[in-house]
Amino acid sequence: MPPRKPETLSEALKQAQPLEQSFLSDGTQRLSLQQLLNSAESLASGWAGRSVMIAVATQFEAARILVCLDGVAHRLLLLPPDMKAEHYASMVRDASVDTIICSEPAPFVGLNVDVVVLDDALPAMTHIASASETSTQWLMLTSGTTGEPKIAVHSFAALTAAISPLPPSQRPSWATFYDIRRYGGLQIFLRAMLAGGSLTLSRPDEVVVDHLKRLTAEGVSHMSGTPTHWRRALMSDAASIFHPRVVRLSGEIADQAILDGLKAAFPDAAIGHAYASTEAGVGFEVTDGLEGFPASYLQAAPGGVELSIVDGSLRIKSSRMASEYAGRPDLVLVNADGTVDTGDIVETRNGRCYFAGRRGGIINVGGLKVHPEEVESVINRHSAVRQSRVRAR
Repeated sequence: MPPRKPETLSEALKQAQPLEQSFLSDGTQRLSLQQLLNSAESLASGWAGRSVMIAVATQFEAARILVCLDGVAHRLLLLPPDMKAEHYASMVRDASVDTIICSEPAPFVGLNVDVVVLDDALPAMTHIASASETSTQWLMLTSGTTGEPKIAVHSFAALTAAISPLPPSQRPSWATFYDIRRYGGLQIFLRAMLAGGSLTLSRPDEVVVDHLKRLTAEGVSHMSGTPTHWRRALMSDAASIFHPRVVRLSGEIADQAILDGLKAAFPDAAIGHAYASTEAGVGFEVTDGLEGFPASYLQAAPGGVELSIVDGSLRIKSSRMASEYAGRPDLVLVNADGTVDTGDIVETRNGRCYFAGRRGGIINVGGLKVHPEEVESVINRHSAVRQSRVRAR
């Protein structure tokens, strides 16, 4: 009988024993997963029932806190590093945050919450509720670079529903261009932790050449990023020394040019592009080397996911979706039919579905509605072009 799927991060690490050979690293700090588990278990006590915003400086610190507080705190809100301070008050309100763990307290003065500065350990806090009262909610920001961010509420079960268990003999060494405080990066973090594998984190101060050299030195076998991340990597001289076994794309439309470019650069790698969003969760993965996805997925998608196209927009229904927007009952996340409207426009041609662009990104050109992503895809097919950007003028 297969082992029961873990309900918390620390339980996942305990199931994945032994952990001495696997590690978490960002090039400046490094812990074996056994050390990570040990340090998490000793970091803090008395955090039950807290609604915590994690606003620390590095991904490495965020990872330690997640292992420590998942299954203990009531809510965990991950604050990405690019979030504007003007949105802090609304995030605290919508997520009902009562405690902020941070590296620098100054930006959070005046928010009327407990502010805890992370040092080597989290101090003990006063109990608010029973640790067994509820499972931890994971809160992910869906936007924030423009406009007020929305906060999608996930469970650990929903976040890990698309992750299949691996036998102990298969412990991948993962890396990702993403930050784990965003949905795409968090998925890779969870994949590594549930498999008892290693994870090499990115650093914002690191140029692509140095990053790829570090991944090569760490023995990274599985790598994830957006098509834009991968285009930058292919333009780097260090791409020739990097030899991943698995290449994964998500977060943007993967056009045929980038898929062909990756296959030429990494001929021995398994290359796939996944569709996922913060609200809809992981939808599906395509591994046939072609852009878009088979139209047969609309009748029977892998993994028990239900796909449909309504008014040209892709809708998804699965156990991987977020449940609601925190603190925003005025916003609809799940429709009456149980689906999430992704806002991604899909066109079906010759038995295959192709992403045209975002519903809100259409440009009106002389009365014609144009998706800039489609124009980019055509430009990118030219052999002399690695990357293009199309926008309205």
